Amino acid sequence: MERLPSREANVRACAVLGAIAIAFSSILVRLSHASPSTAAIFRCAYALPVLGCLAWWEDRRLGRRRWSERRIAVLSGIFFAVDLLLWHHSIGDVGAGLATVLANVQVVLVPLIAWAVLSELPGRRVLAALPLALLGVLLISGVLERGAFGHEPTRGAAFGLGAGIAYAGFLLLLRRGGADLRRPAGPLFDATATATAVCVIAGLVVGDGDLAPDWPGAGWLITLALTSQVFGWLLITVSLPRLPAALTSLLLTVQPIGSVALAALIFGESPSALQLLGVAMVLGGLLVATAPRRRREVAAPGPPS
Repeated sequence: MERLPSREANVRACAVLGAIAIAFSSILVRLSHASPSTAAIFRCAYALPVLGCLAWWEDRRLGRRRWSERRIAVLSGIFFAVDLLLWHHSIGDVGAGLATVLANVQVVLVPLIAWAVLSELPGRRVLAALPLALLGVLLISGVLERGAFGHEPTRGAAFGLGAGIAYAGFLLLLRRGGADLRRPAGPLFDATATATAVCVIAGLVVGDGDLAPDWPGAGWLITLALTSQVFGWLLITVSLPRLPAALTSLLLTVQPIGSVALAALIFGESPSALQLLGVAMVLGGLLVATAPRRRREVAAPGPPS
């Protein structure tokens, strides 16, 4: 994998393509009609054979990784499991589109945590884009108007915000665990395997985990695993260590925009005028953050220390 994208423009393209792939996640969860725990378990479990083969191939070429290198990815898997479980509950309460938007509170949390913990100062363009993107996410969430989607919008918002906090921890830890740029599959396999185990335990404790899902629901979950967990997150894992954390979080807002559009198209979730304005503002934030910079401003991002 020596030819992984190194130029920042190509890395951004990988991040955006990965975000588009995972934008289908909430749609596929709804189509599966699986319980929150069941969807979380098999989104991860069905991805393990493919990710495991890729991780094995990396180990054969580059040598086995030490536990000290793998434990951060394992920890990220715990955060990922919490994110999935809370987010899937939120999908049932407020709909596929808005649940995805609520979980993307990470747009604000990732840059702030990276600033506080990693001493990674966000660039001026990213700082300028953050308020715009945040206001857009707020408008999309529907909290400023009546008639929000969902059976339990208040509970769904709480689940969604909790998922966003866990998502921020997952992104930062996965980014740190992927410091070896030659091994995108290994850390993702470790995180996914850990998330599978945590979700199985949570499903048994809560009582909504079905360890033998029926068809056609299982087919939708297989599609979810291969498109989102394998293809989408491999692209994102390639991109995370190569971009500043703040810029990555903004690029990943392509996911909620895509989810809102797909939910409207497939399930008839009709965004209001304010929510459509929010989509436009998030897009504006992406354009501000990713606009071409002058040569003297460009600094090739290195892996986290």
